[in-house]
Amino acid sequence: MSWSPPQRPESVRSILAGEVELLAEEAALPLVRDTLVAEAAASQGLTLRSPSDFDACLGHPDFEAAAALENLEAFLAALALEAELNPIGQILTRRFLLRLLQVRIQIMRHLRADPGTLDEEIRAPLFVAGAPRTGTTILHALLAADPAHRVPEAWELLFPVPPPAPGSVSPNTKGDPFLGDARIDLANRELVRPQTLVSGLLSIHEYGGRKPKECLSSMSFAFESEEFTARYAVPSFAKRLAQSDMSEAYKMHRLVLQIRQRAQTETAWVLKSPVHLHVLPTLLKFYPDARIAITHRDPVTLLASLTNLIANLRWAHSDRVDPAAIAEEHIERYAGTFDRLVDWKERDALPESQIHHSHFADFQTEPLATVERLYVRFEKDMGSEAKVAMQKVLDANPADRHGTHRYSRDSVAEDPSALRTRFARYQETFAVPSDDTSLLQADR
Repeated sequence: MSWSPPQRPESVRSILAGEVELLAEEAALPLVRDTLVAEAAASQGLTLRSPSDFDACLGHPDFEAAAALENLEAFLAALALEAELNPIGQILTRRFLLRLLQVRIQIMRHLRADPGTLDEEIRAPLFVAGAPRTGTTILHALLAADPAHRVPEAWELLFPVPPPAPGSVSPNTKGDPFLGDARIDLANRELVRPQTLVSGLLSIHEYGGRKPKECLSSMSFAFESEEFTARYAVPSFAKRLAQSDMSEAYKMHRLVLQIRQRAQTETAWVLKSPVHLHVLPTLLKFYPDARIAITHRDPVTLLASLTNLIANLRWAHSDRVDPAAIAEEHIERYAGTFDRLVDWKERDALPESQIHHSHFADFQTEPLATVERLYVRFEKDMGSEAKVAMQKVLDANPADRHGTHRYSRDSVAEDPSALRTRFARYQETFAVPSDDTSLLQADR
């Protein structure tokens, strides 16, 4: 495997060596379910005296706390046995989990105070649902530039409560109603920090509080999300996720959208995450009129890029990163997902009229025309204002703006050609061409 750990800044090495006393004390704090829940509740002015109190603060008649607590317990067990967190990983993980618990308490409290939230209808949302590293980010960013669309920014998914003021407008229109919201700074502290811990991470994927973000973050409040398996080597928890139909996660996903949409004008949601590709039938169960944009790319290339990204994310949390294990984990995951995608197509199991397919290469050569074909497919109007805004996004975000993301197919397998047979059915069904270079770079 060709991945090598990137250099860490001197300040990071000092923390890892335990030379910063306050952070060393924080790193030593336990990652125990009941302790974390009690601390999160205390921060929200609540005191837990019995197990029933856990359900009272974390649950609701429509959102039982038991499933979320079971998921959290399973994740913490996997962390302890498998993740090999370093001191910074301990600190980041503890803060991450406390934020999820605190916000879940806020969400349940808000739902009890405003039960009408559940009556909000999420109409015909558009999901960008390709595999990672296939052009989903640039497609999502271009769709976000259209003033007709409502794309949740990262801070909204991390801190959805309270909802926007009644009648306010999308943040990408004039008169930004969210400017100055303190939750943006809170989100930046969580999202930008890993980019300062790992050299080169910014060139792979840029994070920020005001950037469009994968909507899987809303699933994390159910503790059923690939945010956990991306950041940490937790194979037992990854197996648990793969065996779930993710219904609890999608219930929470929909609730977060309902909160952010509450008392607003007509909302045309545009959302994005590769996780949707694994469970499209579940997505359609919760959003039966959804439109789904699936992006495609040479699977060997996307797995090489993804392996590099995951390795860097995990390096922010652990001193032991196994790129071979990461590659194998995702080969298995996406081989199964792509086979199901072909099966669904062959059995007409998905509503084809609600699905659009595009290829990574098209975004590289003609991004606006590629997006325009999606608009035609879904009978949407791309006005001149949207085209101008999308071109501005392209001009401001060249693929190498933060440096070049270099990776090799050797990060997937010593003999990548051996994977061709495994993915041949997928590539043939969706006309996905194979790349002809061994060194790949400049992803979007």
